[in-house]
Amino acid sequence: MVNAHLEELSSLFTQATGKSIPITTVSKSTFKAWFAALPAERQNWVTANDFTASRYAVLKFAGPDGRIDGVVLGLGEGKESADPWAFGALSAALPAGDYHLASHLNQAPDEHALYHAALGWALGRYQFNRYLPEKPAESVRLVLPEATDTGRIASVVRGTFLVRDLVNTPTCDMGPDDLAAVAEEIAGRFGAAYDVTVGEALLNKGYNAIHTVGRAAEKAPRLIDFCWGNPDAPKVTLVGKGVCFDTGGLDLKPSSAMLLMKKDMGGAAHVLGLAQMIMEQKLNLRLRVLIPAVENNVSGNAFRPGDIIRTYKGLTVEVGNTDAEGRLVLSDALALAAEETPDLLIDFATLTGAARVALGADIPPFFTDSQQIADALARHAVREGDPVWRLPLYAPYLEDMKSPIADLNNNGSSSFAGAITAALFLKEFTEGAKDWVHLDVYAWNQANRPGRPKGGEAMALRTVYSYLHERFKK
Repeated sequence: MVNAHLEELSSLFTQATGKSIPITTVSKSTFKAWFAALPAERQNWVTANDFTASRYAVLKFAGPDGRIDGVVLGLGEGKESADPWAFGALSAALPAGDYHLASHLNQAPDEHALYHAALGWALGRYQFNRYLPEKPAESVRLVLPEATDTGRIASVVRGTFLVRDLVNTPTCDMGPDDLAAVAEEIAGRFGAAYDVTVGEALLNKGYNAIHTVGRAAEKAPRLIDFCWGNPDAPKVTLVGKGVCFDTGGLDLKPSSAMLLMKKDMGGAAHVLGLAQMIMEQKLNLRLRVLIPAVENNVSGNAFRPGDIIRTYKGLTVEVGNTDAEGRLVLSDALALAAEETPDLLIDFATLTGAARVALGADIPPFFTDSQQIADALARHAVREGDPVWRLPLYAPYLEDMKSPIADLNNNGSSSFAGAITAALFLKEFTEGAKDWVHLDVYAWNQANRPGRPKGGEAMALRTVYSYLHERFKK
């Protein structure tokens, strides 16, 4: 399944110089000039189809033989290079054939426009059909100039497809053991050193929080760990929340809230997608990936509200709510990661509903003490069309996470600022890391939209990778 989409890329892109159909992008601001330059018969066709360059609108022109000889894509109020999702709508609407991005008003598309076009083009063709009859993918190919960095585009597409596939796969086929198998396959493909600690062995190494959360499940909890790259290069460690299903534990979720809980390993999916992109593009860094993989289930040995856990770092945590399990498993992994003083520690987690209340489903908040990194991520988010928004690590709120009988409580005493207090809890386990970034992602599209089908989604992946590529490219 990990490589399910690799062969599909050949049906999405080509650098062949044969005949292809031109695609012209038109925004509201350029519509009048574009329309005026058309021959009369095509002006009539535009008018008859009521095409006004609305966002995602597609108009096809036919030649004398009745075949498509041109396509026009409306961008609405957007700019020609700003919106990959317009091309997601386009690639899904066209018949098989080769297409190329044409010059517009005597201006050839720049590298950035081609990147967004290619990215949206590919993401618009994504389908999760693991449990459906196989359908051969139509060859709807975008012609990319030879100078285009197709390797990077392909890596971003493959990484995004991997995240979507992992999140979309139900827990019956994506439990902790399955997630570990995927990680092992990816590590093996790039020659990374792979290790996994399973079940009771977690206790022997002091990973008590991971074991405690996952012990009630049939499939044993585990800590996935792999390393890649030059050991003398800057150290970048990725930690991903791998809760493969979350019932809420003894603080049981209502059934409606469990419907999407297969996606609670979305942080791990993001980390694996990002790691694959880093290794494919051979960034100049020493990569380490840590994924605590568990199911938060209910049984006679499930952990209880009021229990106290001694974490890997040595801090004690009172369990205020068994449904705040993600921060518990992350605490052990983050403390282990911080031990070797990484230059950059990044974690992804589907952590809080409070983040969704604050910013909605599409915009992940991120937290860091580094103004330089925050500014860079904001800049790359705009460039990539992949939004993130910084929330503050407001230290006084940590008081909400204190316990009278332990160092911390995993559940805040206040209903306010849940995303911030969760981030502050995690920060307590990152001492030693030179810089730390926490991303609270939703990992899910609520509805079908161009380029973003309902289901698992990679969020902030392109932004973070773009930042890492700029900082650590060879």
